[in-house]
This record gives sequence, C-alpha cells and structure tokens, in this order.
Amino acid sequence: MYSLDINFLNDRPDIRPQVQGNKPKQKPAAMTPLILGVALGLLLPGVVGGLWFFVQQQTARLETRQAELDSQLASLQIQQDKIKQLNDEIAKVQGETNDLASVFNQIKPWSAMLQDIRERIPLGVQIQTIEQTEDTTSAAAPTPAASPSPDAQAPKAQATSAPSPTMKLAISGSARSFDEVNYFLLTLQRSPFFKSDETQLVKAELVQNANKVEVTVPQNKTQSDATVTYTLPKTVDYQIQTTLSDIPASELLRELDRKGAVGLVTRIRTLQEKGVIQP
Repeated sequence: MYSLDINFLNDRPDIRPQVQGNKPKQKPAAMTPLILGVALGLLLPGVVGGLWFFVQQQTARLETRQAELDSQLASLQIQQDKIKQLNDEIAKVQGETNDLASVFNQIKPWSAMLQDIRERIPLGVQIQTIEQTEDTTSAAAPTPAASPSPDAQAPKAQATSAPSPTMKLAISGSARSFDEVNYFLLTLQRSPFFKSDETQLVKAELVQNANKVEVTVPQNKTQSDATVTYTLPKTVDYQIQTTLSDIPASELLRELDRKGAVGLVTRIRTLQEKGVIQP
C-alpha cells in the first residue's frame, strides 16, 4: 500500500521554502557607453590631427602653386605690357599712315585744275586772275545737345576741333558777251574739281574795251602818214566764285591722269595696292 504525504504548507507563499540550487545570474554593469566614450575620446584627437596635417599639406601645396602662378602672372604682365607698347606703336604708325594717305587723297593739284579750266573756257572768254581764299565761316557749327550734364559736356568740349577751312576760287576776266560768260559758268559747274551748287556768277557788267587798235595809213610824198585809231566793241567783265570739291582724289584718278597729274595718281594707286586707301 502506498501512503500519501501531503504538505499543505508548501502551497502558502509566505512560508514556501527557498529552493536550493542555482541562483539567477546578475547582469553585468553597463560598460558599453564608457568604452565608447573612451574610444571616441582617443579617436577624435587622431582624426583632428590627421585633418590638420592634411590641411597643412594642402595649404603648403596651394601656396607653392600660388607662387608659381604669381611668377607666371608677372611674366605674362611683362609680355602684356610689351604687346600693349607694340600695339600703341602700330596704332601710331597706322594713324600717321592714314593721315598721310588722307593728305594725298585730298590733294587737288593746281596743274590739273588749271588744265581743267583751260579745257572748259570758251573761245571768246579770257581769264585775267584766279584768286584762292580760305573760308572758315561756311563750316557747319556743331549742334548743342539738349540740357547736357557738366560731366558729359567737358569731354565733348575737349573733343571738338576747329572746322576745316573751305577752299574757294575767284575767277575774274572778260568776255565778248553775256552768253559766253554763262556758257563758261555752266561748264565749270560740270567740273568734278568744283562744287556745282557753289559755282556762281557774282559779277557780270558791260564795260568799255580799254584796248584800242591804231593803224598807220600811208599818205603821198607831200603828206605825212596818218594814224587811225579804232575803238573795240565793249566787253563783259565777270567774276565767278566757286568752291573746291570734297571728292577724294582716289575717285578722280582717271580725270587726274587725263589732266597730267601722273605723280599723284601713282602715289594713290600704290597706297591702294598696300591697302591704305580703299579703291
């Protein structure tokens, strides 16, 4: 037979006997943050030191590169100054060449103009004097700008140059009739050496001819020779005023060549071949 041994005291929690055996292990203290803090404390100075060393190396390299660039820049600046000096000299020479070319291009040889007048003068017209004058009043005055500022007006005042004088000719002489004087005026207006709209007749009047013809008429032996004086018909004294044309000589080469100005034509053609004057 079996006997039951029941102990109801074990069911009471307040008097339950302690179970002997393995006790639960206590967890270790939290050491991870401390270890991480120490690791970071040791790592950060190393990282900072490494970055500082890298920055120093880069700075030294950049300073060396900057010194090289400064040296190259100084060399380039010297070359640029030389180039600027050469450009200034080239511009000066080109300016002098253009001025010389413009002088040749504005020349109207007297020989060519006189030959042109000689070819245009009618048969019954005589020229007594040709007078050259300069007129500075006919040059157009610059139009002032509307309410310019003082700062903007000063450079313009310095850049304003005196007007170039206008060359005028006064041709005086005599003719047999008014028709011949008018014909002479029309032919001069067609000349490329003069401005047609400024070629005008300023005086034309009928005057007594100052020239007289004396003829000696032989007589017989008992009488001396007689002198007969003939009065010539009246003449027309005229004066024509004209202005030299502004047409460049490079556009009158054919006319200048026909009038015998070979030297000027040769110079202008040489300048055209060199590109100084546009053909």
